[in-house]
Amino acid sequence: MKHKIILFITGLLLLQFVHAQETKTLTLNEAIDLGLKNSHQLKSNEAKILEATANIKEAEEKKLPDASIGGNYMYLPVHPTIDLKTGSNSNGGPSVSQVIYGSANVSLPVYNGGKIKYGIESARLLEQAVKLDAENDRAAVIMNITSACINLYKAYTAIGLVKENLQQSEQRVKDLTNLEKNGLLARNDLLKAELQSSNIELTLLDAESNYKLACVNMNIMMGLPEQTVLIPDKSGLALPTNIKTLEEYEQDATQNRKDVGALNSRKKNADLSLKAIKADKYPSVALTAGYIAADIPKFLTVYNAVNVGVGIKYNISNLWKNKSKIQQAEARIKQVTASEDMLADNIRMQINEAYQGYLVSVKKIEVYDKAVTQATENYRITKNKYDNTLATTTELLDADVALLQAKLRVTNAKADSFIAYNKLLQTAGDLK
Repeated sequence: MKHKIILFITGLLLLQFVHAQETKTLTLNEAIDLGLKNSHQLKSNEAKILEATANIKEAEEKKLPDASIGGNYMYLPVHPTIDLKTGSNSNGGPSVSQVIYGSANVSLPVYNGGKIKYGIESARLLEQAVKLDAENDRAAVIMNITSACINLYKAYTAIGLVKENLQQSEQRVKDLTNLEKNGLLARNDLLKAELQSSNIELTLLDAESNYKLACVNMNIMMGLPEQTVLIPDKSGLALPTNIKTLEEYEQDATQNRKDVGALNSRKKNADLSLKAIKADKYPSVALTAGYIAADIPKFLTVYNAVNVGVGIKYNISNLWKNKSKIQQAEARIKQVTASEDMLADNIRMQINEAYQGYLVSVKKIEVYDKAVTQATENYRITKNKYDNTLATTTELLDADVALLQAKLRVTNAKADSFIAYNKLLQTAGDLK
């Protein structure tokens, strides 16, 4: 019975371990979809868009009439002196001790210099700017996910290459051990091979640690359990066969960059703010209507006192108080214009850097491909020489290390080139 309980508990622990180590094959497109869905930045941007949309409704509601109702009750502890100018003489006025009155008023704006219209247009421009900011952040999130996915792929591939090299190294150590036992190999040569095998094991530990951290990073970005083991799928990581010219990417950036569009919307908003401030020099006109009812016991009762009219309000002080506001608005317009010029310069520089970075990454792949071919041939020749006692153990081990490094470099170069290409798309506003 005791053994059955132990087996049962062991089984539960194994099930929990298997569940905690859930494995998932991951493509780049799946990573992007999950990352966008679980991005805290994008969720925050959605809330900002909702706020901007509500601001439009608030601006539009200013076209609606204002309505208010009110009422008062007043108790008069001291009888007031009331002198009715009716032309008749009376001994003393009426005895008034309380007053009750109420009113209802409605006002519909007709004209206010266009401030309501400017306010609505301004709110719409700000909403557009917020949406463009969100799209710009979306491209940044996609780029971050792509970079993380490529890091995962590099770490996973490195483990495979190092493990393969470690197996070869361990087999070499076994072969050399047999030779050393038979007196056909110096002890020092065997120690060199064992030392290299130990170094490869350390390299494998680092590669596995990098892979685990890359998995955790991707899992957090995608909203998956931290312990999920991710197996990167190479589909979707192919490099482009051709690219546009530098001038075409610069033209794309002018048309497609969301930060350019957002800044343009803010400039238009700054222009509208200036117009709204200048509109303060005009009077406000509104249609008005009201109802008044009052009751002063033993003295006066009023009801059905309905009024309709036109109200005009003109704040004369705006003629001299608005000068500083106009100067501030004009300064903001200049700031936005300067920001546009700076952004245009930065975009040209970013595209040139990204374009040159991609071209260099492609050249590196060509160089490292040649290096792999050279290292492979060098190892083959050195191995043949070693088998024929024409090369030392040190030369063989050096050739083996050089081949592993060449394979790692070409793998990383291809992955880095994919990142460089996506960075170029992002700077041009073409990353979808």
